[in-house]
Order: sequence, then C-alpha cells, then structure tokens
Amino acid sequence: MTDKEQIEHLKGELSHALTRISELEALLMKLSTVKSSKNSHKPPSSDLARKNQSLREKSDNPVGGQKGHKGNTLKMSPTPDVTEKIYPNFCNQCGESLHVSTFELAARRQVLDIPPIKPIITEYQSFGTQCGCGHYQCGTFPSGVVNHVQYGKNIQSLVVYQSYYQFLPFGRLQDFFSKVCNVSIGKGTIENILRRAAQKAQPAYDALKEAITEATFVGSDETSFKSKGSKNWFWVWQNSLVTYLVAATSRSKAVIAEQFPCGLPNAILGSDRLAAQLSTTTKGNQACLPHLLRELNYLIALEQTPWAANFKTLLQAAIQLKQQQPAYEKNNPQTQFIEQRADQLLLPDIARQLSSQPLLHKQTITFFKGMLAIRHALFTCLYHSDVPFDNNGSERAFRMVKVKTKISGQFKSLQHEFAVIRSVIDSAIKNGQSVFYAINAVIDIIPPPKAAG
Repeated sequence: MTDKEQIEHLKGELSHALTRISELEALLMKLSTVKSSKNSHKPPSSDLARKNQSLREKSDNPVGGQKGHKGNTLKMSPTPDVTEKIYPNFCNQCGESLHVSTFELAARRQVLDIPPIKPIITEYQSFGTQCGCGHYQCGTFPSGVVNHVQYGKNIQSLVVYQSYYQFLPFGRLQDFFSKVCNVSIGKGTIENILRRAAQKAQPAYDALKEAITEATFVGSDETSFKSKGSKNWFWVWQNSLVTYLVAATSRSKAVIAEQFPCGLPNAILGSDRLAAQLSTTTKGNQACLPHLLRELNYLIALEQTPWAANFKTLLQAAIQLKQQQPAYEKNNPQTQFIEQRADQLLLPDIARQLSSQPLLHKQTITFFKGMLAIRHALFTCLYHSDVPFDNNGSERAFRMVKVKTKISGQFKSLQHEFAVIRSVIDSAIKNGQSVFYAINAVIDIIPPPKAAG
C-alpha cells in the first residue's frame, strides 16, 4: 500500500470514528437527560428529585405575602349566643371582699365552638278517617318521605360532600358518621346515596354540557385512571364558569364524537397536542404554551439546538404579551413581530438545517414538524380576551381526580357518578356558590314517579 493509499485509508477511518463519536455523544446526552415534570408531560409525583418545577422565572420580590396584602383574622361576634359574666369575689392584693362593689366591663373574650352532633329523628304519623261518602282518606306524607325509616337530606348531602369533595374513602366515611355524627351507615347505603345523587343531578349535568356546546372558549384535556385494574380515561371540557367531566374507556376521538357530534363550532378549543382534540370541529384552537415550554426545556438539555432556545424565547414573549393585555388587534406591531418571528423559525430552510444532522437533532426535528402542524394554534390567545395561553383550568379539574385516586385507590365503580357530581361541584365553585348547599339542592330534588310497568 502506497503512502497516498494509506493516508486515504486513515482519513476514512477517522471520518468513521468521528461520526461514531458524534452518535455516542448524542446517545450519552439522551441517557443523561432525564424527563421530569419540568421538561415533559410527566406529573410532578413521578419526579425522582421533587424540587420546585415551576416555569416561572425567579423574581426579586420577597417570599410570603406581598406589600398591601390583607390578612384575615377571627373576628368577634356582636351577637353571641351565650354570655357568661365573670365577677371577682375578692381583691388579689389585699384579700378584701368585693361583693358590694360596683363593676364595669373590663374585657371580652369569645370562644367559637359547635355542640356535639346528635341526629334528630322526625316521625311522620299519617292519620285516616272515614268520609261521609264512604271513602277512607289518609294524610299525605311529605314529598321524599317514601320509606319506613330513611336518612334525611342533610345526612345524604354530607355523604356526597365528604366522598366527592373531601374524598373520604367509604371506611373512613363510616367512621366519621359513627364517631362524630352518632349515625350508623353501611357501605352499600353510601353507594346507593351517591348513585341517587348523580341521578338527581343528571338534568344539571346535561345543562352543563349544553353550556359547553354554546361557549366561545373551551379548554379540554384527558387523564387516565384505573377501574378494576383496567385503564380508563376522564375527559374534561371547561371554561371559567363551567366544568363538564366524562368517564370513558377510550382516549380516542370517538369519545368527542359521542359527546359533541357537531363539535364545538362556536368555541376556540384550548388543549395539548392530542390529535383527537385537534380534530374537533371548532372555531379555532389554542395550544397550551407552558406544555410546549416544558418540551423545549427537554430538547434544549438533550440536543442543545439554538432553534429550540429561540423558539422558547418566542413563546415566552407571547406569554408576556398576553399577561400585559387581554387581547390585541391583528395589526398590532407586537403581535405582528411574534407572528413573523414564528414564520421565520418554521421556514423549510430551518428544517433542512436540522435534518442535516438527524442523529443529533432527531427529537428537535419531530417537535419542529409538530409546530408546523399546529402553527395556527400557537397565538390565538393574543386576539381573544377569554382565551388563556395555558390549559391550567383543565389540569385543575383533573387534580381532584388524582387526589381521590391517591386517597381512595382505583375506582371499582361509580366513575360516572363521580364525573356527574364533580362537574356540579366544580361549576358551583366557579360561580361562587357553596359546595355543600349546591349538593343539598341536588339531594332535595324529588325524582319523577316511575312509569307504570
């Protein structure tokens, strides 16, 4: 082999070695970059080192309550139910009796408490009499009083409240009623109360669905849960006034088609990048920008492309713009700059540059293509005051689902009932209503009489 041939051979080996080194470096970077809730869709509970995962930048403000924040303190009642007057009998200094002295009010203190809970049993006695016409007439029991012995609406409301709002498991709920309320109640009875409450709430649940159908903005998401060991899904459609939860066995768009056959033609739909959500018939779409920022954090740590860092800066600028003002005109210079910058970052030339090193930029290329697909949904929020840049409302609705499953374990049944009641509860909260009294109003509904068989 001549010297020239040997040099060419060594050049080939060097080129192969450099390519292999680049591949191994990319693999090492991938293995050393761990996905967490800060850079992916993973929940915070899955993080190995559970530090603060907020995307919020560090602020110069001191921790705790900010200047001007008004605190709350327990206030004295002007009309106490019981007043106990305390008079001194003798002087602590000289021991002289004070029984003939004139006293003046020196100080007041109040203790706020509740009496021991004891159930009140009301017996309804129906009397009858023989009418002159020969008919024997009995007094009519009040509406809802249908059994020889039954639980009243406050006990039923408390069962629903403690189970679906405070998330007490059945066993602890029984203990609460037995030890605190002095009422014995079985698990089967608890389940029946929850089923009947959901049946009574069905008209309100249907009304919430109708409100979502007519809304101008709807946020939607889905999350998994276990039912008898099988994977199921809760779906949510929500906005600032309404929450509509659905329990389903699928994550496919068939669920959307079943719930909203005509889609949501009046609404801008906020969601993550799930294809089923994006396929919904809507007036427009808005992607959750914090979700995209978390994905970009992962790409920046993994593949370190300038494009990912630039795209992250663009999304942060859009969020900051939205926070400064609810909505802008299309011809606003600030929004035009953001739109033009997005177009520049999604040019075909950028894709070709990333594709020139597919091993180093594999996941960035995938994300780039995803952004091209949802380009229309990136900055819709800038032009509509009621459209947020995030999907936090949907995640808040699911937070209660996760809390329940963590406390009570997987669903064995009643997932539909949970969806119905939680929809009513969350909607009541959003409208400034008392949760307990909203439940109480549901329990107070008299179901229509059963059709004659």
